[in-house]
Amino acid sequence: MACFEVIGTDSHSAARRGILTTAHGVVQTPAFMPVGTAGAVKGITPEYLEASGAEIILANTYHLMLRPGAEVVQSLGGLHRLMAWDRPILTDSGGYQVFSLGELTKIDDEGVEFTSHIDGARVRLNAEIATEIQYRMGSDIIMCFDECTPLPADPARLGRVADRTFEWAKRCSSRFAVLSSQSAANNCQLSTANRQLLFGIVQGGTDLDLRRRCAEQIVEIGFDGYALGGLSVGEGHEEMSKTVRYTAPLLPVDRPRYLMGVGMPADILAAVLAGVDMFDCVLPTRNGRNAFAFVPGGALRLRNSTHIDSTEPIQPGCDCYCCRHFTRGAIRHFFNCEEMLGPILLSIHNLRFYQRLMAEIRTHIERGDFGIWAIQELEKYVETDK
Repeated sequence: MACFEVIGTDSHSAARRGILTTAHGVVQTPAFMPVGTAGAVKGITPEYLEASGAEIILANTYHLMLRPGAEVVQSLGGLHRLMAWDRPILTDSGGYQVFSLGELTKIDDEGVEFTSHIDGARVRLNAEIATEIQYRMGSDIIMCFDECTPLPADPARLGRVADRTFEWAKRCSSRFAVLSSQSAANNCQLSTANRQLLFGIVQGGTDLDLRRRCAEQIVEIGFDGYALGGLSVGEGHEEMSKTVRYTAPLLPVDRPRYLMGVGMPADILAAVLAGVDMFDCVLPTRNGRNAFAFVPGGALRLRNSTHIDSTEPIQPGCDCYCCRHFTRGAIRHFFNCEEMLGPILLSIHNLRFYQRLMAEIRTHIERGDFGIWAIQELEKYVETDK
């Protein structure tokens, strides 16, 4: 049984409608994954996550390795028990922290040494360690350890990153095979439907030749799914879209394609047009905590005085808890007096906004008119201040 099935395509683009099967349930794609970096989506209970329409969420290996530690997660019943989430979970390998914590890292071909942002301790992470941590925590989708570099970057550095990512992917695959064999021997994994999955990552910045080379190498190893890494790191929407349009068709049609760390609604629409199936980003909750609400055609900044006595909901017609019960004026008040309810309410709305967007995307792919609809929508999803 394959873990991924394409059940529909669009008549006017490369968009796909699919079903991803994991040990903890199925995911309708294209899908957006809320980010629970340290084992929790900030300020949001699993009940509200489920109500938003989320079917899969993301957690981070590096942060959980530091606190509470992989052994503690395992002793508490695994990641699903820790998060009180019985649906699919994908774990980032920690490769993104090679980029985001660049000043605290030392990188060589063996792996990465981090200076812990918590207590300054030296921590080693490599392909084998990252794979084993994710496996032992019970992640449904394990990401290969990779190196991510900010853009723009010189060609020589991009080449080193792509080469290192390929070598680490081979090591991740080998370690994953050993762990899977051990589990199978203990009758822990009986079928494709209940086994853990391993995704490879394609790097190469915006260098299309390098993307092709890296994609061919990663595909040759063979993975359950494939991710496009190293984007949304400074290159801008147009360069990102160009790179995704070029790279996505290089990946197997019968495997899910995941664009890591993306993003704004316009980025998601453009990537779905290119044939991408999965997304994640901190924007719904991070922006929610900063009084920024996503709405069709732009955004609302709730600290603006124009909302001081507004009796409107954030988005008329939205069925989220925030929009059904609170006005813009009330939410602005909560932010101004530093009441934690404000960030929670906007995070709830933003998460629901993203899931409603993904549901609408899936519906239009099923109808066969996504390409036409998405081009029209792209013109609307421009960040504005209101």
